[in-house]
Amino acid sequence: MDNVSSHKHFILNGFDELGALRPVLFIPFSIMYTASVSANSLLLYVVISQRSLHSPMCILIAGMAFVDLSFPLVCIPSMLLSLLFDWREISLGGCLVQMQFIHFVGAFQSTFLVWMALDRYFAICTPLYYHERMALPRFLKFVIPVLIRNFLLNTLMVSLAGTLSFCASNVMNHCFCEHMALVELACGSTAINNLVGLLTAAFIPVADFLFITVSYIIIFSSVLSSGKSGVKALHTCVTHIVVISVSLTVALTAFLSYRSRNGFPAAVRVFFSIMYLLFPSCFNPIIYGIRTTEIRQHILKTLMCCGFVQTLKF
Repeated sequence: MDNVSSHKHFILNGFDELGALRPVLFIPFSIMYTASVSANSLLLYVVISQRSLHSPMCILIAGMAFVDLSFPLVCIPSMLLSLLFDWREISLGGCLVQMQFIHFVGAFQSTFLVWMALDRYFAICTPLYYHERMALPRFLKFVIPVLIRNFLLNTLMVSLAGTLSFCASNVMNHCFCEHMALVELACGSTAINNLVGLLTAAFIPVADFLFITVSYIIIFSSVLSSGKSGVKALHTCVTHIVVISVSLTVALTAFLSYRSRNGFPAAVRVFFSIMYLLFPSCFNPIIYGIRTTEIRQHILKTLMCCGFVQTLKF
């Protein structure tokens, strides 16, 4: 083993099974990417530019839009160029940087939904203290521990991947640097990498989902037991539950397809990993833009000013 050198460059070979049809995938993925960038940019602009939208919930939605805008940025453009021009090579260092960005920023999709669940809990269950508890100094108590968790777990996972030796093959059956797609190429034991990857999934998206579920059970119980007219608030909660359920389903399908014995073709595994990047980024701004009345009104007004919408109907 000492005489075998470790690969420092890799070939991203995703969808190679399609052969000459591989460049055709540029069309649907570029449409989704353009929709994601446009929708999240518009949502972010509207919330920032309208002072009436500077409430804690709208600021959290803007934060989610920023994450959804940043998340695909580091790998989707290079993936599209690879599909179109067959550019497939990436260095180990570039692969690890890309992986760190994907997992660290991606963790914030569920993390922002946790913060939104806290916002709804304070608004519905303790309305008299809402502004006090959502004030930045108080709210940072809920922000900082989650930031530390996300950074430490993802950095540990990526760092361990960087210590592996890749002496068997440098062909990665993927369109970007997914953690397990890289780990699969390693020679020697990868048990620790698999364990840390599973713990990262358990302590970030799964733990966030459980926290949100418990929070909304408490919220629903509070509304039903007190007889409050909480239809509007519950409407927002249902939106959050739909978003995280869809996002978690896509993420875990992509995650577990590399860690369980299944009959998924390689192209299907790659497809779900790409959807993990693109689908929530396209899905979230549409959901929040349409289902949040105040934001929807300002989006339509902005589009009217730009000439995209001729009539404003509510």
